[in-house]
Parts: sequence; C-alpha cells; structure tokens
Amino acid sequence: MTRFSAAVSDSSDDERDVHMVQDFNKSPVRSPPKLPEDQNAEAGPEEDIGVDQESDEESSEEDSSSDMQEDPAPTRSRLTRNHILTADSDDETDDGSENSSSHSASSSESDVGASAQREDVSVIPWARQVGVDAQKMHVMQTSLFRIPEEAVAIKAMNRATRPQFKLPSTVRRKHSRDSIGDGLRVDSQERASFAHDIEPPTYRPSRKYARVEISASAVAGCEDGLVDAGLAFGRSFRVGWGPGGTLVHLGRLCAPSSSIDTSANSSVITKTIVPLFAGSHKEANVRLSRLLQHHLSKTPIVKDESGIPFADPSTELDFSSFVSLYPSSDHSDEQSLFRLGRALFDSVDLHLAPEITVDVRNRISAVRRKTALSDWLEEAVGYLVDADLKKHASGDSAACIYTLLTGNQIEKACEVAMDNGYIKLATLISQASGDFEFREDLMEQIQLWREQRIDMHIGESTRKIYAILAGILDVVEGSKASGLEQCPDVDPIKGLDWKRTFGLHLWFSEPMDAPISQVFKSYNRSRQESPFRVSPPLPSYLEPASKPLPFNVPTPSPSDALFSLIRLHADPACSLSQALSPLSFGPSPGDYSLSWHLYIILSRCMRIRDFADRADPGRRRDAMDDDNEQDQHEGHSPSADLLASSYAHQLEQLDMLQEAVFVLLHIEGSAGREKAIKDLLHRSADKLDEWMCSGILGSLKIPIAWVNEARAVYAIYEGKVFEAYQLYLNAGLYQQAHDLAVVELAPEAVIRQDLDLLVSLFERIASQTVDGWHTRGKVYMDYAHAMTRIPELHASLTESAVPDAVEEQELDNFIRTVPRLINILPDVLSNPSDPRHKVALAEMISGLTAVLDIVKPLALSQSQIKLTAIDEATKLRHIQTTFFEKYMRSIQAS
Repeated sequence: MTRFSAAVSDSSDDERDVHMVQDFNKSPVRSPPKLPEDQNAEAGPEEDIGVDQESDEESSEEDSSSDMQEDPAPTRSRLTRNHILTADSDDETDDGSENSSSHSASSSESDVGASAQREDVSVIPWARQVGVDAQKMHVMQTSLFRIPEEAVAIKAMNRATRPQFKLPSTVRRKHSRDSIGDGLRVDSQERASFAHDIEPPTYRPSRKYARVEISASAVAGCEDGLVDAGLAFGRSFRVGWGPGGTLVHLGRLCAPSSSIDTSANSSVITKTIVPLFAGSHKEANVRLSRLLQHHLSKTPIVKDESGIPFADPSTELDFSSFVSLYPSSDHSDEQSLFRLGRALFDSVDLHLAPEITVDVRNRISAVRRKTALSDWLEEAVGYLVDADLKKHASGDSAACIYTLLTGNQIEKACEVAMDNGYIKLATLISQASGDFEFREDLMEQIQLWREQRIDMHIGESTRKIYAILAGILDVVEGSKASGLEQCPDVDPIKGLDWKRTFGLHLWFSEPMDAPISQVFKSYNRSRQESPFRVSPPLPSYLEPASKPLPFNVPTPSPSDALFSLIRLHADPACSLSQALSPLSFGPSPGDYSLSWHLYIILSRCMRIRDFADRADPGRRRDAMDDDNEQDQHEGHSPSADLLASSYAHQLEQLDMLQEAVFVLLHIEGSAGREKAIKDLLHRSADKLDEWMCSGILGSLKIPIAWVNEARAVYAIYEGKVFEAYQLYLNAGLYQQAHDLAVVELAPEAVIRQDLDLLVSLFERIASQTVDGWHTRGKVYMDYAHAMTRIPELHASLTESAVPDAVEEQELDNFIRTVPRLINILPDVLSNPSDPRHKVALAEMISGLTAVLDIVKPLALSQSQIKLTAIDEATKLRHIQTTFFEKYMRSIQAS
C-alpha cells in the first residue's frame, strides 16, 4: 500500500518551486496495475498522467475530480503550494532502473527522439498497458500540459526577485541560535603550505541567557496573572537591594519547605530590612566603632596615581594593637580571636645577639610561639574547666583531676591529688609532658592492667588520667573477660570540645619540641579518622548548648574562626578565602566585619597571607627593608574589593556613613573606589549634614566635589533646582549645571524677563568645555545680549547726527544673527510636556521679532523663517510693520 507524507515548509516560494522540481525528478514512477475495461472507460486520460497541474486552474479542477474517483491506493503524488508529497512504497525498494526522466523540454525534441522515449519515458509503458498509442500520448502531454520546468520558469519571470541572505560556503548552521553565540560554525579549512596561516574565525562571545520572544514564551497570555507577579512582570521587574540593606521582593521570604498562608489571588511587593548582624544594632554600632576608630588612627589617607584618596594601613596595625582595646576581664570571642592572632602572627622580640644563626633564631621563635599558643589555649578553655569542676564538686577527686588536666592546669591537679591522698598520682602528674621513657612506662602500666584484668577495679577517671599522661588519645581497651572481670573501654576525649581536644594533642600527645604544624596535623588526622568521636571545630553558636538558629547551616558546617587562624599558621597552602567565611565568626552570613579586619591585618599590614585571586600576594612587611617600602600593593584581588563593599554595606545599614566611606577607601582599584564612594554618598545624601560632611572632608579627605554632587542629586529630588545648580557649579560639574540651567532655570528667567539672571546662569559655564554649549546655553546668552543691545544701538544711531561705524557694524551683525537665533529656539525649548518651555519659547520669539521689526522689519521675511509659537498680537504687528516697510520702499522707488 502506498503512503503519502507531507513535509511542511516555511521557506519562500522560490525554494518551494525548486523542491517541487527536485522531488518530481527523484520520485520513482510506478506503473499501475492493469485495470478492468469498465474502469478504464470511466477513468479519463487525466489519471494516466502524473504531472503537476497547479499552474493551470482548469486542468487542476479536472484532476481533482478524477482524484475523487481513484482507487484507495493512488499511484501518483500531488504537489500543493504548502506541502510536498512524496510516495513511499512498502513492498518495493528504490531501484535505479525504475527512475527515469520521462519529460522532454519541447515537442520538437520529442519528435526527433521518439524512439528513444519509447524506451525511456515511464509514461509510454503505461500507455501501452491501457491500449493508447504512445506517440499520440506524448503529443497530447506536451501540448496540453506544462511540464514542471516550464512552470517554474514562468513563475520566476512573473515574480519580482527578492534578495536572500546566503552564508559563505565555509560557514554552516547546526541546531543553534545566534543569540547564544555559536549559531555560525566554521568548517575546517585547508592551507597551501605551512608557510601560509589560516586566519582564525571571528570570536563571538556567547551569552548565558537568550531572550525569548513573547510568542514563544511560557508566560504568553498570562500577563494579567495575580498569583505570581514575577511571572507577569518578569521582563520589567527584578528583585533588588536598596539603601541600608532594604530588599525589594515579591511575596514572602521563606525556606523551600515552608508553608505560605497568604492568598493565592494576590501578589504583594514587599520591602524588607534584611538583618546583617546577629545581635542588636546598638551593640554592633559600639563594637564596630571601637574597631574602626582604632583602625583609622593607624591608617594614613593618601592619594594614589589617579588622585583618588586611598587608605594605606600602617605596619603598626597588628593583632597586639587590637588586643589593647579590650580589658583583661573580657572573655568574648572577639578578644579571644585577636589574642590568638597575637600569639601566632605578631612579631616576637627574641633578644638575641646579632651573631646568632638563622636556624637558631627560627627554632627559638617556634618554641616561643608554641608557648604563646599554649597560654592562649589555657585561658580560652578556662571557663569550660571551671564549669565542669562545678559538676564534680560532690567529691569525685579523680574526675576533678582529669578535668584540670584537660585545661593543662598541672599545678592545681597535683594539689587536688595530694589533698585526696593520691601522692603517687601527684608525682606522675608533675611529670606530665615528659620524655618518651616516662610515656612508655605509663603505656606498659596500662597494658599490664589490661592483661592481668586489674583495670576493672580502677575507676574510669583514673584510667583517663593515665591515658592522658601516657599521651594516648585513642580509645583505651579494657580487659576482655566474661562476667565480673569484664572491663569497658575508656575514651579519654569523650565529651570534650574541640579546643580541649586540640589542647590534649598540644600538651600531652605530641612531643614537647613538636612544632605547631605537627600538632595541627595530629588533631586534623584524628578528626578525619574518627569524626564521630573527635569534636569538630564548630563555632560557638553551633555548640549543642547554644540557641537554635533562624536558618539552616550549610553543609559542611563552617569551621570556627579560631581554628581557621591556627590552620593559617600551620598550613602554608591555606588561603584567606578558606579562612574568612562570615559563618566562622558569627551566626549571620552577611556579617563581614571581623573577616575584613583580619584580612587587613594579615594581608595588607603583615603580608602573611592573601586571597587566592591576587596575582602577587607580596612579601611580609617585617622582612622588608626600611628603605624599600614603596612596593606595598601588588596585583589586584576582586575578593578583597568585594569584602570591603560588603562590610561598607553593613555600616550603611547602621547609619555609620563616615565609617562606611573609610572602609571603601581600602578598595584597590581607583575607578572602583571612586564609583563605590560616590554611590554611597548618593544613597545617603539626606544624611550629609554639616557635622557629617566635616568628618568626610576632613579626616577621610574626600573631595568636596563628590559631596556636592551627591547633595545636588538630593536637592533635585526635593525640587530645589537652583540649589542643585549651585552645588553642581561648586563641584566643578559644569555639564550637569549647564543641562539643569537650560531645562529648568533659564525658561523661568525668560518668563520673568530677568535678563540679568539669565546671563548670570551661564557666565561661569561659558569659559568651560560643555557639550551642546553653542546650540543650547549660548542661545540664551545671545538672546539676552540681543534684547539688551539692539535697542541701545538703535537709539544711539538715531540720535547721533553722524552714525558710528562700529555701532553700525555691530547692529548689522545682530540683524544677521537674530533670524538664525529664532530658527533654532524650538530645538532648545523642545519639551512639549513642560508648559514653561512653551511660554518661554513664545516670549523669546516675540521679543526678538519685536526688536528686529524696529531696526529692520524685512529681515525675517528675507530669511524665509516661519514664525511659530508666537501670540497673534506679535504676529499681526510684525505683518503690519513688514507691509508698511514694503509700502514705504515702493513709494521711495517710484
């Protein structure tokens, strides 16, 4: 059974015609089965000819009528205007012997080669089967029906040619779009030799997102939807940040798993103040003011190569300087952070003679730093030890001794042991962190207890004490007996936080002379090998006893900032990008305050570590020569600029404008620093009072032009146009002042007929380089000058018996200039929605026309300028003056 498939094409008519011819030549023509005689009589000759008759309407009607009487299995293809029909046979394969071109170009060719066509044309065997003479059939075909080639040629002649875009032969399209950057692909090319290079194809940057036409968009027809305003207004509205941390968004801010109780038939645009601090704003204001005031006292403000102010922190800004801000009784996480930084990174005065070698100096420095770290750690875990001691106040002396050992309080542990009669244990505790022989002896003692099954008679706390003194932090196995002799295992670090666990590695597990890096690796290895037994270095707000958080903590959980500082010292491959996460310092993911201060100290002041995206992290300051300190800011780090911008955004939310500007002064790029500060001043222009401006201009050395520009923008917002104009002039922004005067101030001065004010508006701008000055601002000055000077010249020349040649020349110049001035005035006052422009335009044209009519009434008519936008009285007076002048001249001529 023959099937017909229609391939819809959206190509042009020319392309369809070409496809019709090609499909006609390529489609195999089958001979139909022999029909009965009665059916042959009913079927006309039209059924025997498989030729397209689209161009002939009469033949098409006959063909369609014959198609109605055809078999259900038709044997030919009908080509329409919008579809290409191709025949496909299920029971026959395409064979080259069955394909033939049965049509000749003209009847003369058919007469000459009639014998060849009897053998080649597929119509002739069909004619033989139905009993019709082949010669007569061919003559009828060529004389009555147009072959496809002729139809295509006639259509091409009657149709106007249309240019079509064609790609070069080396460029092809393949399932892609130009909007995403790879719609045109270049095939491989060959070159003559290796001496001839092939030009690379033009680089076309790809776009991540392509704009979809509204007809193909999923939101087509849903523009009036109220359920989701983002769907309805997605092309014109975006979620964005406003001043002071204001977030403008749709609906409610919620988690993916939260349920919404608002109605589905409404869409609300909400302004939300996103909290960037974990505590109250008052506490954050006091805390950050203290840090930034100290930072400013150690940071000179200088100008860079572009003349932009820049904050260059001094080498005196180290951890020790920040520690001095906190009292000794302060045990907050913030002060603990700076004290740890002082122990790990601040310079150490070794008090050694100059002839001491470098190796000896490094060794002594490592010991001093480890001692400082141990002192800090004892102080950091002191309150935890005291809290555990209160739990064991009932009389468990062994538990108290163990708790004191976890805080490295050796002296107190010895006193407790002696007070409770443990003299031998006190002797062992006094030798804590001893040599290897001491530890080996204790290990043998523990092993002997287990082998002889004595450990079951020893308390758990005592076994922990012996394990710690032996340097064992793994699980101590008990005797594996049955019944009463079975002893449970003991974990020496069970229930300890990460600081005390790290302290046990520092004080007891590793040798006394082991560097900090080795202790860090030991703790980190045990944490990775036994993650469920060793406490991870979580921040204090993630500890089990802390309050629940209003948001979900990301996975993996952030590390404590204290642990990150230790890692920075112990791991040279660790960058600041890994250590200064906001969640390491507090529960707010938007609090970058301590991250920024640590970055300034470690990177810009001490040159210890930097962000990974900086080209050259530089050298450490204490290793630089005193005479070579110019090379202090190497490369550029976008992460550093982003960190400063984030911190300034927090300060802006606290209304700490001066502090925010100071932080932005640390941005390294001149252009980015200038833009960030200007944007901040523009957003906070309503807070730029006298006291605020004095601090910004004095201490921070911000140019007054930046402040005046921000205040001018705010003055325009409040409708104080003249004040904004004066601020622009004071800021040296003559282009903005010129545009504001042309559009807002000059039309009002013209309406008031205050020519002195009009001239004063543009006097200071006339000597500056301003775009559009000659076609905008200068027009007003020429108008004022003409309205003032022309009457004076006319009066002077009329009264004097002997006219002054200079005044006559000046008046002639005005006569030539005023028509051109009237001609360009409509382009200057071109805002039809502002009624002031319409009134001012009429006033200026009327005034110039009036003064010109006094001097030379025919000047405007000779220049062929159409007087528009003037009142009827002025137009009538001008017509009367013109005709009167013409009349007088005609009388004089006669």
